[in-house]
Amino acid sequence: MSYIIKGPLLPESVANAELNRWLVSIGQHVNAGDTIAVVESDKVAFEVSAPEDGHIVEFLEQAGATITTDQPIAKFEVAAQEKSDSNSKKESDSNKVEEKSAVADEVKSHEVAPEIASKTDEQVEVKSETPAQKVAKAPLQKPASTSEKSLVKENDFTLAAKEVNLGPSARRKISEHGITSDEVENYLRNKLPPRVIANEIKLRQINEVVNPFKTRVPMTNIRKHIAQRLLESKNSTAMLTTFNEVDLQSIIDIRKKYGEKFMKKHNIRLGFMSFFVKAVSEAMKEFPIISACIENDDIIYSNTTDISIAVSTERGLVTPVLRNAENKSLADIERDIADLAEKGNNNKLTIEDMTGGNFTITNGGVFGSLFSTPIINPPQSAILGMHGIKKRPVVVDDQIVIRPMMYIALSYDHRLIDGKDSVRFLVKVKELLEDPTQILLDI
Repeated sequence: MSYIIKGPLLPESVANAELNRWLVSIGQHVNAGDTIAVVESDKVAFEVSAPEDGHIVEFLEQAGATITTDQPIAKFEVAAQEKSDSNSKKESDSNKVEEKSAVADEVKSHEVAPEIASKTDEQVEVKSETPAQKVAKAPLQKPASTSEKSLVKENDFTLAAKEVNLGPSARRKISEHGITSDEVENYLRNKLPPRVIANEIKLRQINEVVNPFKTRVPMTNIRKHIAQRLLESKNSTAMLTTFNEVDLQSIIDIRKKYGEKFMKKHNIRLGFMSFFVKAVSEAMKEFPIISACIENDDIIYSNTTDISIAVSTERGLVTPVLRNAENKSLADIERDIADLAEKGNNNKLTIEDMTGGNFTITNGGVFGSLFSTPIINPPQSAILGMHGIKKRPVVVDDQIVIRPMMYIALSYDHRLIDGKDSVRFLVKVKELLEDPTQILLDI
């Protein structure tokens, strides 16, 4: 029995997505529910699962292709037919063993390499040529000199390097001629075909003369989305930034005194972010314009405080939304932030997780930032930037003392928010953070 595997159901707000990568090869057995492909939109990633036990017969779309909802992407055959075709499969497996043995001997005893030279007119078909074919077809050839390396690069094989048991000569030769140790290992072990691992780079044909001192890679969907959004923010808002500094000694004392009890009761660590979220939520009650936005000629006010929290992931920066922050306790906020961060790192964020925020908090301090001007996250009108905590000399009650200080920055859309409101809002946040009992007592 055969299936046509289709792309995932995309939300209405997403017109298309990119088939980011295949996680299995043609003919590789998978179990029902196993993830076989990853599809990435400009906001989130979707997983495509195997419908039953079986294997993929044919890829209808290759990695890097743009697909729409329910678009056919592969032909799939269930395990029942695999059993009925056991004789042909055994014969095929026998051929594979012989081929693997022959190529393994060649790799071990000779320095082999694919013919990749600027004078050839032959195109390499990425989707059909396997590492076995590359190695088996590779002629012996003198290594190219440095001056000869401005070649027509037909395929960009950027793979994670993992050493296999090859001699120094073989490793040097396959490296010089474009065969990676991963490709050899994948062939010998009959695992996945070569595919791009590092930085989500897809295997694709480039067909251009490449500068040997530069590497060209395609932007991921999420990076393209970030670039478009940041440019939109710069071009569509009258952005201005105001600054202040916060003495965090009181919060540090609370965390030091009650941190263990908090952890024991709530099973979550008490961090700084929950205090900032609560301070922002309380300050917005006094300055609702901060969470408003412009829509055509109207001002849209928010009745809830839905705060986007900037989370850094391997795919890039994402801003999942912490909803109804004004009604949450510190423990609730810490748990929700931890859940969103975990989902972001595991590519599990949904469209619902990513949309609907009316204010953003970003913490560059975790990377060592001391001072910055954060950029507004449209259609929002303001963003708060946290930074590193540094001990600095300050004056308290006419005495010079050492305090743990943090610079905070509020970037805002001056079309909507007046300077006095932005400054007063930031001062209110500062006051609540320096005297967090107001937050805890809700006064």
